[in-house]
Amino acid sequence: MAKRAVITGASSGIGEAAVRRFRANGWDVLGVARRTDRLQALAAETGAEVLTADVTSEQDVARIAARVEALGGAHVLVNNAGGAFGLASVEESSVEDWRRMYEVNVISLKLVISAMLPILRRSIAPSAGLRVEDAASIVNITSVAAYTPYEQGGGYNAAKFAARAVGGVLRLELSGEPIRVIEVAPGMVQTEFSLVRFEGDAARAAAVYDGVHELTADDIAAEIVHACELPPHVDLDLIVVKPVAQSTQYKIHRGPLQVRED
Repeated sequence: MAKRAVITGASSGIGEAAVRRFRANGWDVLGVARRTDRLQALAAETGAEVLTADVTSEQDVARIAARVEALGGAHVLVNNAGGAFGLASVEESSVEDWRRMYEVNVISLKLVISAMLPILRRSIAPSAGLRVEDAASIVNITSVAAYTPYEQGGGYNAAKFAARAVGGVLRLELSGEPIRVIEVAPGMVQTEFSLVRFEGDAARAAAVYDGVHELTADDIAAEIVHACELPPHVDLDLIVVKPVAQSTQYKIHRGPLQVRED
């Protein structure tokens, strides 16, 4: 069968860039997201298959699995759908925002992984010597927020810490199978992330990246594809990608980078 990647959150940002990267490398792709118009434009441009679905819905996830089965299976699952809502203290933040973040960043992982794992297993042809196409890869996109708490980020931190735990547990549970679990934890990436977090406030979203040569979605997509195309015995189980200017979540250099003179 042809190599196929299933990518959630494919209508923008890292997911969209991953669709383009996989297609450029000769993969078949099924891109999944909620925004039909963007998916259709991406399909017309790249030749990818697309499906409008909400990964927090059990019914929609069942439709995703059925579509993948109809296409002939898959070797790669990229769990990219996620997001942050609001920026406020633990005391003052919205409980509803916390629930939404847990649903989209954590519950969706469980739903999609449960639906896709049997398909990934069936898609791996048994052989004495594994080839790249004989290994399956599950890529979970988390965040540096899964490792470093920061003020006013409690809900998002908690959700991403949980998503990180899901991947870690899954890796243990899949021990002995040719299925690698890869976590990609991006730092500051220029996507719609901040625009969504700040409810469409473009000026506030732009200020997040002010003075920083931030990452692009394609920078992250390149790492995803690279990890999935390695020999099947190699697992890049954690890839942390940050701009040089971002030392950690709360230590960010804004302005030109300069060599220190003696």
